Parts: sequence; C-alpha cells; structure tokens
Amino acid sequence: MRIALVTEVFLPAVDGVVTRLRRTLEELDRFDDEVLLVAPAGGPHSYGGARVVGVPGLRVPLYPDGNGYPEKRVSLPGAPLRAALRDFAPDVIHAINPFLLAAGAVHYAARNNIPVVASYHANIPAYGRYYGLGALEPLGWRYVTWVHGHADVNLCTSASTLERLRARGFPRLGLWPYGVETDRFARRWASYDWRVRLSDGHPDRLILLCVGRLAKEKSFDRLLPVVRELDGVSLAIVGDGPVRPDLERLFAGTPTTFVGLLSGEDLSRAYASADAFVFPSDSETLGMVMLEAHAAGLPVVAADTPAACELVHEGIDGLRYDSGDPSALVAVVRRLLSDRQLRLDMSARAGESVRGATWRHATKVLRGHYLAATGTPPRPERHDGSRAEMATPPPASAALA
Repeated sequence: MRIALVTEVFLPAVDGVVTRLRRTLEELDRFDDEVLLVAPAGGPHSYGGARVVGVPGLRVPLYPDGNGYPEKRVSLPGAPLRAALRDFAPDVIHAINPFLLAAGAVHYAARNNIPVVASYHANIPAYGRYYGLGALEPLGWRYVTWVHGHADVNLCTSASTLERLRARGFPRLGLWPYGVETDRFARRWASYDWRVRLSDGHPDRLILLCVGRLAKEKSFDRLLPVVRELDGVSLAIVGDGPVRPDLERLFAGTPTTFVGLLSGEDLSRAYASADAFVFPSDSETLGMVMLEAHAAGLPVVAADTPAACELVHEGIDGLRYDSGDPSALVAVVRRLLSDRQLRLDMSARAGESVRGATWRHATKVLRGHYLAATGTPPRPERHDGSRAEMATPPPASAALA
C-alpha cells in the first residue's frame, strides 16, 4: 500500500501532533508499505523509513512560538503539494488536521478519486477566542466541517472528541487511539537532583509539574492561585512559548520554576521526579502530556472536560476540578497536599491506566482504517524474526461510528 500523509505541522515543531506522527511513521515502517509525508519545510528529508517533502511556508505572527520553539510556519496548498502527490501516486491520502496544506490534500484526493482519511487533532476554530477572534469561531467550524465532509473516514484521537464532532454533524467518524512510550516515561527515572531543580532548592515540598507549550489557549494562569494560597507547594513549568515572559511576570514571587523546553532523558527525569501533574487547559482534544504523566507514575489533576474524563479516573489515578471555579483547583491540590496516602495510591495506579496503550497498537488500528478506506486486503508486518502480524481493518460498525 502506498500511503501519503499530509500534515499542517511536523519537525522541527514540538507538540502532540508531531509526537504522534513520529511514532506512527516509525511503526508504519514495520509494514511492507511505501510512505510519503508532505509537511511545511524545515524538517528532515526522511523519517522512520518515510520520505519527507517540505513545502515552503509562511511565518504566522498571530500565532508565534519563539522562546525555545522553532518559529511557527504554515504552508499553503499549491503546485508543490500537487506535484508530490502526483509523483507518488498514493493508494490512500491521510490529511492530518486539515486546515490549509492538508485541506489541499483532501481537495486533491476528491478530484483524483483517491480514498482520503482525515484526522482531527485540535479545536482550531475555538482557538480564535484566545486571540481576539472569537467572532470568527462559527465560520471556522463551518469551514472545518466542510473539509472533513469530503473524507472517506474522519478519525478522532479520543472518544470524547468523536462524540463532540458527531454532535456538530461530522460524518463517517472513527477512532485513532493514543499511545505512550512507557519505557521513556517511567518512575525509574526519578532523581533527587531533579527534585531540587524542579522546586528551586526545596525538594521536600509537594512538586507539581506542568508540561506544555506556553500559549494563551493552555490557560497556565489558572495555576497562580495554587502557588499563592498553598504553603508547601512548588510548581515546575516545563516548556516554552510566546507567553512565557508574561507568565514569568505573573508568577514572580511565587514558588514557581520555569524550567524551559526539555527533551529526551531530561524530560523523562522531570516527569518522574515530581509528585503530581497539573493540566489546566480545557481546550484539548486529548492531552498527550497526561498520558506521559500517568506512565511516569504521576497522579493527574485536570480540568473536568470530556477529554480529561476519558483519561483521568477520579480518585483512582487523578483528580478533576471545575475550570469555571477559580477556587476548585486550589481545593483539589490542597487535598493532595494533605493526603499523602491518596497521592501514593493514585501514583501506584497511574502506570496501570496506560498499560497496553502502545504506538504499535495505535498504528495497527490506523492502518486498518487505511485498508478499510481502500478495500485493500491486510498485509504482513515485519516482525524481526518472529511470525508476521496482520493489521486487519476494523469492522464497519467500529470504523465508522
């Protein structure tokens, strides 16, 4: 099978979509397929066995990254995209979060009678409200619904997002499950020296960790009352982004450490060395950092959203709070602070909640959607010496809910 993936974002960008794409390309390389990735220029020429074609992009001043992240760029559909797809002649096209470049891939597929799978990763229409463009949100939803209406399959990264899109009239919905690197994010990476670093020299405090891109839609400011009102708590914010200077001014004088952008072993140690993970955003379709925190044995404190309800089981592996009530998050963290046994119990169960959520399984399901869209029989996976495994298409009732 010849698979073309067209995405709005890839390396060197750093976010959950890029993480999912990287792991997916690595797993697709285990199958006897040819894979092409078309993405904004600036990344590698190949990744995980796939050839990468970069399309020249434009800087987006409204949505900058900066401060540790590669500059945000977008690419428009045009001749380079059409040429890449024409030369590759794919059996199926996968449009990742189609809005501009990937929306062009949906259009190309429709004009050339090629099966197309689209996947929904971010509530882009809703982001306008954080940047003074809330009036455009209804128009944004109409556009996104129209684009996805041309896909043979529309994949969601969580069941809660699937139900939300169903309510908005998105057709032919299916699930692309999540995965997490349980070896990379594990309690064994814990380090006293990292506790010192995360707490600015106070390792005996309750260390709250938050990881993410420092942008308006992530709602980091909701964490301020916690560190202002509670003694014995330190907050470590890992990440970078356009609002970091504003956040540093806002949190000045509080026990908050801005660690900056981390990767590799440093990120593993940061997760494992904290006591709990806090996730203030209520605009996510999934929240992959919550999965990484659970894999590292951290109880997760998250806003009570449909996505969080799917990942955070109240009192089992984390706690949820009402994001509309400024005092609710303080109350939940106070509970963690005062009940050490609850923290330990939730920490012990956190890793169990993501066991089995592998990228191999997620990619088998994805490939099954490709096969269902094209009507192609399953083909074997290269399994390095053991018997070949087969990726079977999901039944119609599961693939298109």
